[in-house]
Amino acid sequence: MSAGDRARGVLSRLVEATAVERALISLASLVLAILVGTGLILVAGRMTTCSASSAVYYFNIGFCYDPVLVFDRLFFGALGDPLSGGWSPDGQFAVTLRETTILIFTGLSVAIAFRAGIFNIGTQGQMVVGGLAAALGTLYASPFVSGVAGTLLLVPFGLLVGAVFGGIYGAIPGLLKAYAEANEVITTIMLNFIATGVTLYLVSDVFKDPNSPANQTVPLPDYAQFPALLFGSRQDFSLYALLFGVFTLFALYYVLEHTSFGYDVRTSGIQPEAAEYGGVDAAKTVVTSFALSGALGGVAGAMYVMMVLGKFQSGVPSYGFDGITVSILAGNNPLGLGFAALLFGVLKSGTTVVQFATDVPPQLVGVLRGLIILFVAMPEFFRLIGRRLIRPADEKRAVATDGGRAGGVDDE
Repeated sequence: MSAGDRARGVLSRLVEATAVERALISLASLVLAILVGTGLILVAGRMTTCSASSAVYYFNIGFCYDPVLVFDRLFFGALGDPLSGGWSPDGQFAVTLRETTILIFTGLSVAIAFRAGIFNIGTQGQMVVGGLAAALGTLYASPFVSGVAGTLLLVPFGLLVGAVFGGIYGAIPGLLKAYAEANEVITTIMLNFIATGVTLYLVSDVFKDPNSPANQTVPLPDYAQFPALLFGSRQDFSLYALLFGVFTLFALYYVLEHTSFGYDVRTSGIQPEAAEYGGVDAAKTVVTSFALSGALGGVAGAMYVMMVLGKFQSGVPSYGFDGITVSILAGNNPLGLGFAALLFGVLKSGTTVVQFATDVPPQLVGVLRGLIILFVAMPEFFRLIGRRLIRPADEKRAVATDGGRAGGVDDE
């Protein structure tokens, strides 16, 4: 058997792996990443000078960095030290859940596009546009309501405004791809720059808060932001937002797996020729998928404004680009996205803890974080490639010769 045949066999086996097998592969990849990261920490520790009292010893050899402490802070520190006494949900655990919540929506934004066979690299721009629109819309509506009633009306209203404007901005590259055959990777990247530049101008001039030197809008009233539940109001996290994110995961899974629109999206992503032969409007599916993807990105922007900042400010973190990694980690499966977003949220939150609790350079911490993401994402990345290169037998029969039946020429 040639090397090409062996590689094809491995890809085929990876494509056909069950959910349990994929979870075990991801867990093994995480363990391997930790082992490799341990080696990097020890090597870096040998290349650094430190006092004998601060060094740690393994195999009677002194090292300046302790890998056990580093990974303890990276994972358990991000969870607020649950194994120690007096654990509280406030603090770093709230930061982890905050990151997870926003990453759920940016990950879903990317996943819906990937499932349709298109590459939405513009979630960051759609998030920025949706965030600014949500802030301005909520500020406009806030004088008309107040108190608990204001919260019940303004929070859903802000999410809706963010979704609408994010969806409109997402539909632009969809229209360009569907009717002008423009490459969506190029158009979405360019639209990211346009969104960043235009919103920067707006918040530094037209909608700038006159009482702040920063490029930002006027702060939202407290009743126009997500209310805290179980967590302190200073943690910039709301359990309601996380619950809404979890609900969205299940809702989108149902849409993709049990509706005609989901069938159109999935068949277009797997076999576009078969989808068109079966009556799927490819152009409409592309535009709709991009609009839904942009809407989810807009919701992420609204979440960032109404839960984290309490206003819109230039320099939105790169949650949209992180969503690409989260989607790949989950294999573009909405149900797996929650776990992938949690892992990524732990890594982002734990990175900060490591930098404050150890002497490990931030560059090395970044390498460790990237190493874990790379190892865990690679199996799913190759699986996605395999799905496009190696068609299972049942998918090969999708292009029917009997007017669209997937079973073949006859049903006997």
